[in-house]
Amino acid sequence: MHRTIFTTPGVSLLLRGFSLAWLKLAGWTVSGELPPEARKSVFIAAPHTSNWDLPYTLFAAFALRLTPYWMGKASIFRWPFGGLMRFLGGIPVDRSKSNNLVAASATALQAADGPVQLIVPPEGTRSKTVYWKTGFYWIAVTAQLPIVMAYMDYPRKLAGLGPLFTPTGDVDTDMAEIKRFYAQFKGKNSAQFTHE
Repeated sequence: MHRTIFTTPGVSLLLRGFSLAWLKLAGWTVSGELPPEARKSVFIAAPHTSNWDLPYTLFAAFALRLTPYWMGKASIFRWPFGGLMRFLGGIPVDRSKSNNLVAASATALQAADGPVQLIVPPEGTRSKTVYWKTGFYWIAVTAQLPIVMAYMDYPRKLAGLGPLFTPTGDVDTDMAEIKRFYAQFKGKNSAQFTHE
């Protein structure tokens, strides 16, 4: 995995302090702790309904001492911001091409030397969508890693790490259980998020 703002020693310490101060001033509460068995894991990032989700996710990641990488649409990685997005932990995803993203992501997670958490928004877009994409699920299954149910609730200004979820391979049953957990949370644009 490439070097990021989270793995650059002096910078990460400074930005953790800044993130904690910003979240406190903005009235946000960040809770949870990454269990040792989830040092390598796949994170669900939901609800995902706004561009504001990225900065708040980064602030929360610093507060929680995570080592995250996140998937984003390829267009935000174009010049002049591509280098910055990658330094922030971004991995571009080209939705127009058919590629084996699940296998490549699982291999990268397994090969990583240290802790790494791959953040994947199940909606795949900030727009309203009825069906969640299952890429995050199959990455976890293929890499044999747990899923961390991370959340962000804008009305209550809460962000954090929910329980670990171990996929069984029964995707329909597992997705129904995961969506039940997320029913309690609302995104910034809450009308665009569905857990059904």
